[in-house]
Amino acid sequence: MLILPAEAEESVVASAVDRITKVVSEGGGEVGKVDRWGRRRLAYEIARQNEGYYVVAEFTAEPTVIADLERHLALADEVLRHKVVVRAA
Repeated sequence: MLILPAEAEESVVASAVDRITKVVSEGGGEVGKVDRWGRRRLAYEIARQNEGYYVVAEFTAEPTVIADLERHLALADEVLRHKVVVRAA
């Protein structure tokens, strides 16, 4: 899951989704469903913003790919917050 600024244009959202897809695919993983929740109110203020654009992506990948993806998302200027949750099989 990642949170972008609420006023993010479609090109910014598409860029973030493409970044996730690229990192996971290059690591041998596979991106499943990408769910765009849209604008939502944040639980608390982040960078002086009360709303954000939520995107949830499901994928399968090795742990090394997950670490690489987290690094890419942490360095991305357009991403306010991100969280990778591992589902138990």
